[in-house]
Amino acid sequence: MRILGVDPALTVTGYGVVDFKKNKLSLLEAGIITTDSGETIPKRLDKIYRAVTKLISDTKPEVMVLEKLYSHYRHPTTAYVLGQARGVICLACEREKIPLFEYAATRIKKAIVGNGLASKYQVQRMVAGMLSLSNLPKYTDVTDALALAIAHSYAMRIKI
Repeated sequence: MRILGVDPALTVTGYGVVDFKKNKLSLLEAGIITTDSGETIPKRLDKIYRAVTKLISDTKPEVMVLEKLYSHYRHPTTAYVLGQARGVICLACEREKIPLFEYAATRIKKAIVGNGLASKYQVQRMVAGMLSLSNLPKYTDVTDALALAIAHSYAMRIKI
């Protein structure tokens, strides 16, 4: 199974594609999609949509995994902006006919580190170890996206 994990944001969206075959994970591709804060919101959302659509076309994942939306009540604007980025990513997923799965951040951290309140650094180190990466990715957005894909592979193992 090929799994695309996406950590959505308006400025830096992380993504990671892993193959899960015979109970073994391998990294296919990982990176970021960036937008310029000086551009209009519609242009930025269009860039994310087009980049995710191309990523789907290039890597041909069987499923996509996103983190469930969570926002602190003190920062409602964050949820609004994040929701817009998630919306165009979900649209790309639907247009390309790929099943979408969503997990809470605490569930992902629990699956990867064993602690639902783990730090981003702990997740980053575990993901790097699981995928035998020689260097930590520069952006935690990338390791967060890879963590989503890895955690989904765990969920599929349980269901099989």
